[in-house]
Amino acid sequence: MSRSARLPDVTTDRPYHHGDLRRAVLDAAVDAITEHGPGGVGLRDLARRVGVSHAGPVHHFKDKAGLLTALAAEGFALLAARLEETKAAGGDFVEVGTAYVRFAVEHRAHFEVMFRPDLYHPDDPAVEAARSRAGAVLADGVTDQPDPELASAAAWSIVHGFATLWNTGVLERPGDDPVELARAVAGFLFRERGQAPT
Repeated sequence: MSRSARLPDVTTDRPYHHGDLRRAVLDAAVDAITEHGPGGVGLRDLARRVGVSHAGPVHHFKDKAGLLTALAAEGFALLAARLEETKAAGGDFVEVGTAYVRFAVEHRAHFEVMFRPDLYHPDDPAVEAARSRAGAVLADGVTDQPDPELASAAAWSIVHGFATLWNTGVLERPGDDPVELARAVAGFLFRERGQAPT
């Protein structure tokens, strides 16, 4: 029996009403991106996953770019909250950077979308606000450096590059914990050289 024969055509025979359809579609998008990457996301597939008609996701997001915009905004907000909590708990740059890597590993689907502005509307107010919050925490850790702007770019490059290499499997080594390895890398580059920004 083919896949199409097993699945009902929910795009035509089910309503789009759902208890919390927006949340359900975003969660389904996370699952789809985890399985197939951002390119594998489609509103019809997401509607099928949550058991509603195609009109449901369209009602909330209009199109794929709208859906990915909402996912990017949510991702930046989650990242900002994680970094702010770490900083408020007394975390220095190394710990904030480690929190960045932990977020990237635990929220891989969000992370894959957030830094692909070609897929969504980067000028969306919710995206801009959340992205600025996250960036402010990272930049705050290097304000005492001779060139804070350059130091901020360097710090972000280190943690973002590490997270990307880990998530794509290039850096992953059996038995390694990504968070502990990231902490060791950041510590090697900053703490052990007496250069750790606070």
